[in-house]
Amino acid sequence: MKFTSVLFLLILLLGCSQKQEKTSSLVHYIPDNASIVLKINDLDALQSELKNNEPLQLWKKSNLIDSISKQLQPLSYLRPKSESVLFFTEPAPENFTFTFITTQDSDLIATDSLANITKETLTYRNRTLTKYVLDSITMYTMPIADKIAISPSQIALDQLIKKEERDSPLERLYAIAATNKSATLFVNMLQSNRLTNATLLENKSKTLSGFAEWITLDVETSQEYLNFNGVSLAKDTLKTYINLFKDTKPLANITPNFAPANTDAILSYTFDDYNVFAQNQQYYLDRTTLLDTLFNTVEEIGIISKNKKRSILLNTYGAENINAFLEGLKTTTEDYQGNEIAGLSDTNFLNALLNPIVNDFNANYFSIIENTFVFAEEQEVLRDLISNYNAGTTFNKTAVFTSAKATLADESTILYIATPTGLESEIKTSFSEPYSNDFKANQFSKYAFAAQLVADRNFFHSNIVFQKTEKTAKKNTTTPLFTVQLDAEIATNPQFVKNHSTKEQEIIVQDQNNILYLISNKGKVLWKKALDGRVQGEIHQVDLYKNGRLQLAFTTHNQFLILDRNGKEVTPFTITYEETPLLPLAVFDYDKKRAYRFVVIQGKAIKMYNAKGEIVEGFTYTESKSPIQNTPEHYRIGNKDYLVFMEERGALNILNRVGKTRIKVAEDINFSKNPVHLYKNKFTVTDKSGMMFQVDSKGKITKTNFILNEDHYIDATSKTLVIMNDNILSIKGKKVPLAFGVYSEPRIFYLNDKIYVSVTDIQNQKVYLFDSMGKPIVGFPVAGISAIDLKDSNKDGTLELVAKQNTNTLVVYTLN
Repeated sequence: MKFTSVLFLLILLLGCSQKQEKTSSLVHYIPDNASIVLKINDLDALQSELKNNEPLQLWKKSNLIDSISKQLQPLSYLRPKSESVLFFTEPAPENFTFTFITTQDSDLIATDSLANITKETLTYRNRTLTKYVLDSITMYTMPIADKIAISPSQIALDQLIKKEERDSPLERLYAIAATNKSATLFVNMLQSNRLTNATLLENKSKTLSGFAEWITLDVETSQEYLNFNGVSLAKDTLKTYINLFKDTKPLANITPNFAPANTDAILSYTFDDYNVFAQNQQYYLDRTTLLDTLFNTVEEIGIISKNKKRSILLNTYGAENINAFLEGLKTTTEDYQGNEIAGLSDTNFLNALLNPIVNDFNANYFSIIENTFVFAEEQEVLRDLISNYNAGTTFNKTAVFTSAKATLADESTILYIATPTGLESEIKTSFSEPYSNDFKANQFSKYAFAAQLVADRNFFHSNIVFQKTEKTAKKNTTTPLFTVQLDAEIATNPQFVKNHSTKEQEIIVQDQNNILYLISNKGKVLWKKALDGRVQGEIHQVDLYKNGRLQLAFTTHNQFLILDRNGKEVTPFTITYEETPLLPLAVFDYDKKRAYRFVVIQGKAIKMYNAKGEIVEGFTYTESKSPIQNTPEHYRIGNKDYLVFMEERGALNILNRVGKTRIKVAEDINFSKNPVHLYKNKFTVTDKSGMMFQVDSKGKITKTNFILNEDHYIDATSKTLVIMNDNILSIKGKKVPLAFGVYSEPRIFYLNDKIYVSVTDIQNQKVYLFDSMGKPIVGFPVAGISAIDLKDSNKDGTLELVAKQNTNTLVVYTLN
């Protein structure tokens, strides 16, 4: 994006500005080969603005600012009292330098306050120069009439001559530049390509040359924003980028209305007459004939960037011709949330018809939303876009968009809006090292970047803004962050696991082909591992070696495994069992000292292993009288440990650490499918009739008849009891009626000092989330078909939720 290049050049030149004395004569000394010109009006005002400008202070120690500051350091010794200009030229190939011109004054150079400065008069090619040296800094001055020119290059000064006044683009722009701004920037786009290639740009396709002829921008700053506002010019005969939109009128941009809320950047082009654009395109590309009129009804071309993946949007006022064309290219179709996603046999037609706006894009898939066609290289990109559009969580509702748009016109010919992540990505692909690493998105997390061109009669209004997002902006939504499609149907509920290196959360899930996936919190599949069977229940994280590095411990139907961070098996924990399937693994860490006990249940058999994979000989309860129904639980009351599990025959066993009976439960219970919970310091279970049994530490049984269906669910913490019965969710005794459906087990989460209760209507594909008082969390329900997991996965202070979105796709939402 060429606008980002301009922004960098603006920032690097902001350090020099002087007090205004209204005159335009300085422009006549600026040579035709000047790449960048800065007209300086008010030094005091600009210095105050920059000192208090938060974005520049965040950027102050960057490689770019440091590099430019060193080059411009001689200017720090100047004390001009009138209007000044600073410009860059190339006096010799690949040798760029600056020149500073202002009105001559005896106090211009503060030599009296500089103890180590030396001064020398010399002649260079019949020009009288004065050489100043301070430590390793050298600069030369040369008088020109009542002006004085200053530069570190003798050659640059020697090439200066006063030009006759003439009607040049620079002189016209200079004459209309604002005098009430601290500075105005002029960029010669036809010259600046050499400068940016030599100093900054890595990606030559992002060069400034060919974008326009001249751009002028007035500099305005406040504590929370940088704003550059002006015009761009290009002769009609020049093959410049902005002339693609010559003689067109701007329209309101709708691309933000379709982009997902967590989009990194949007880029939108509009025109009121596609035929005019096509004629301009023909001239720009040196084509002898106009291309096909397929896109005659297109009014906007949008590019949506998210996670380094693009989608292309075509907004039309009539879709028939395009729709008929695409019908002939369809290869596959899929219905997704009421929208068709179709595969295409020809994937290059957008590049051919929309060059140079669209390049290197494979239109593999498309979908239609209203009269808007959306193309993507991957199906998942379209699913994500449709999901957000249907949920109403779109980019135009974000704080980034609303903050950026506050300073922009309502209609744009070209509109670019980026989050810090989007701008960082653009800079990394455009600029050379070390400058490509200057911008860190996390430093600018509260900012938005926008650039806009608006076509007028003979020029384009230009606006670039770096704006702090509105402090009061609140989304109050639950937004799809990303989706991930697995190779086969999802077999287990996705869950978060901790990355011990980053301290953030990742996702682990298994498909029906028994492939285990570890997925980053940005949606990247980190690894896959083929297992012999289905993971049973929860995957536990342990620190076997007590060094902070976490492993994954679990059972399948016939194996007990522990995997390391990279998915490799940790010996000797790949243990295989014959015949009866295993229950989910139990992991006990009695004293929180990482002296783990792993309990594997196979039918009646109980095997307890230590952290070395050895059978714990001191645990004496190795076989029950009937098959064990649920994974054993470990609870501590006071200083006593309790190991609790249920048998199919109705026995509730409560043991101590070594397997001896700690509490004898006299009554057999016809257990429901729910596990044992410790609620109000009592071991709590339910039977199939909905009777709740609570056993205290002395073996006393208390019964409460809730009159529940056999397939009811309960979850409990020490003080909170949640019951799901039919369509009634009960939280701490408060009943919350839900729509009729088929519900998952409820789950209680305690995060950020707050209780959340989740349940999923699998039949109607809705995930609900409530607080401890039964009040719905704002933004819910959301789409999903499984029980969820809930964590702050990226340590940004907001929660993320993971669930199955459909049979083979998981979705991660962020709670705003």
